Amino acid sequence: MLRWDLYVQEEAQSGSWNMAVDEYLFRSLEDVPRTVLRFYQWIRATASLGYSQKVRDVADLDFCRSHGIDVVRRMTGGKLVLHFNEVTYSLCSSDTDIFSSTLGESYRRISEALVRGLERMGLSPTLADAPPQEYSRGNLPCFSYPARNEVEVQGKKIIGSAQKRIGARFIQHGSIPLKDETDLLESVSFLKEQGGQVRSISLSQALGRPVFFDWAVDHLVSGIKDYFSIIPSRITLSEKDLRAIRAIEKERYSNPVWTAGRP
Repeated sequence: MLRWDLYVQEEAQSGSWNMAVDEYLFRSLEDVPRTVLRFYQWIRATASLGYSQKVRDVADLDFCRSHGIDVVRRMTGGKLVLHFNEVTYSLCSSDTDIFSSTLGESYRRISEALVRGLERMGLSPTLADAPPQEYSRGNLPCFSYPARNEVEVQGKKIIGSAQKRIGARFIQHGSIPLKDETDLLESVSFLKEQGGQVRSISLSQALGRPVFFDWAVDHLVSGIKDYFSIIPSRITLSEKDLRAIRAIEKERYSNPVWTAGRP
């Protein structure tokens, strides 16, 4: 069985730190096949923008400032996501034997593995079809519609994901809400002004009881382990790793120029 690195970040962190860690893990991939699976949390509500989005088209910055909501720009594409009470996963890999060299195929396989984890929680998830063209071309937030091969429960989106690929290397990360944050998302985004609605469901809503980070991560790791037939090996970050992450955070994710302007 293959060994994957598993990094479970127990302590909630800022959005700028979380995005810097993901980029660092992606950069650390080499030509030899390696896969790193990470789970993490957010210390405060944070709106993350897709790489090419114009911030003022998708986020109400005045509301975010007045309510203590951070705004970060991801290295991946996709739509605005409001992160807070959730499990966030990231998976980066240079192993084309497992994931192929295409975005669509690797995206589908990761979704199928996440489905296994949700099934272990007692849910009946499915993969979504393609969304309407107006969603793909517009500025509605991520949880307005599921994209093709994103994960649904009861006809509502439960995992929103985005991927970036450079050659044989890629990173995919995604949001799995633990609690319903629809009201806050509507205020952070311009959802109502654009005539949109949230079509999402949280783990707590789907299961009818509170769900916590550690419990959800254990089930997701179990499903992914089973789907890919891998052995997850827990890792920690060294001081050298942390210095490199701090440099990336300063250069990009805590830099207002990076966040506000299209890169």
